Amino acid sequence: MLRNESQDEADLVLTGGQVHTVDAADRVAEAIAVRGGAIARVGTAGEVAPLIGRRTRVVPLRGASVLPGINDSHLHGVWLGTMWPSLLMDQLTGGGHGDPPAAPARLETSADRRAAILRTGALLATLGITSYTEPGLGPGEDDGPSGCFGSAALRDYADLAAEGLLTARVTTLTLFGELDGASSPAALLEGLRGFAPPAAVPGWFRVAGVKVFADGIPPMRTAWTDEPYEDGTYGSLLVDGGTDDEREAGLVAMIDAAHAAGHQIGVHATGSRATRVVTRALAAALARDGRDARHYLIHGDLLHPATLKAMAAAGIGLNTQAGIPVATEDLLVAALGREAAAYAWPVGDALATGVPLCLSSDAPVLTPDWRAGIAAAVTRQGPDGRVRGAAQRVALARALRAYTITPAWQDGAEAWKGSLEPGKVADLCVLDGDLLRTEPGALPQVPVRMTVVDGRVVHEA
Repeated sequence: MLRNESQDEADLVLTGGQVHTVDAADRVAEAIAVRGGAIARVGTAGEVAPLIGRRTRVVPLRGASVLPGINDSHLHGVWLGTMWPSLLMDQLTGGGHGDPPAAPARLETSADRRAAILRTGALLATLGITSYTEPGLGPGEDDGPSGCFGSAALRDYADLAAEGLLTARVTTLTLFGELDGASSPAALLEGLRGFAPPAAVPGWFRVAGVKVFADGIPPMRTAWTDEPYEDGTYGSLLVDGGTDDEREAGLVAMIDAAHAAGHQIGVHATGSRATRVVTRALAAALARDGRDARHYLIHGDLLHPATLKAMAAAGIGLNTQAGIPVATEDLLVAALGREAAAYAWPVGDALATGVPLCLSSDAPVLTPDWRAGIAAAVTRQGPDGRVRGAAQRVALARALRAYTITPAWQDGAEAWKGSLEPGKVADLCVLDGDLLRTEPGALPQVPVRMTVVDGRVVHEA
């Protein structure tokens, strides 16, 4: 999808600001030119000026910041479109106002699902989000209570992409078990053999692989941990089996089967024992054939240093949400004790160890607003002003990469999106302020001025 630069006039030029390229050197330029849906040139105002012609739209940035289009690499698009503006985290922590909202009616028709997807697309455009991963749609949820996660939603996404109606690029994972629930090797094997996902729409829709649920979450005492909960239990895997050993063998068999079938695998794993077992299984699968599969752990609430080292050595990514620790650390401590907080949500350690890190929202669990996610990652400060896990704070530039180029890596698309370099697609987020001079905690108050996808303006304030 790379396109060659020429001297033809640009369609769009943004100049007079800070263009955060997120290239290998994290270079900051002054201007950027777009032509034919691709980035034509990045540099000083003088270097870009020769591409301005009679038909070129020139946008004076006046100090504003241009970023690569934001890639929310774990966002439930259909579900968000039915829930917004309600968020699950507000219900869990009591952060909402008034009575909890009633559950939305089940989505029964294609028209219902398409409306939810398009509603999410309109919302994401206002936030500068140009790509997202829908992490789990498939036959395991065809009879699910919400209608948001079944295989029909995959077809709706493909149809909308083919009709040119999507305003964000969508990657999906298939789901052969229940969302946040039971799964089995037999169901996954049957799905791998018998389920045919929709064909890709290049650049706009692709089914990348398989989602597997290993365990639950620590506050609910359903994560599989090495450390006991306050009631003496350790949680367990969600995989079918009568004992821990049987469930572990089943989980390993599922990972092996999905890898052998050529899929990328995203595994929801949160407890310290679950994250260790999943990492070992993924690493063993990768070692057998050396394939660059881009497998990753989702959430990874409790990660011991040895597990992080094993992830880095195998090239296994971590996809996590910076807003979760600042909202739920007290719940985790109540369940597992203060000692567990020492290795909870260790994003700083993950980066230092060399683990590819993606930050995401898990919306509608958290807000899809990436500005809040970056603020939480950089400050580790919750709504009450307390800092939780100060040692795991990350630098602003690293947090921005975790919302742009590293998710592009997760998508297998870093060659053509995720940074602002000539030849890559023109996916841009224009922030109406100087990113580097904004206090991280104040970032959510800086407006998104413009969103460009494939060279087309899909939002402008």
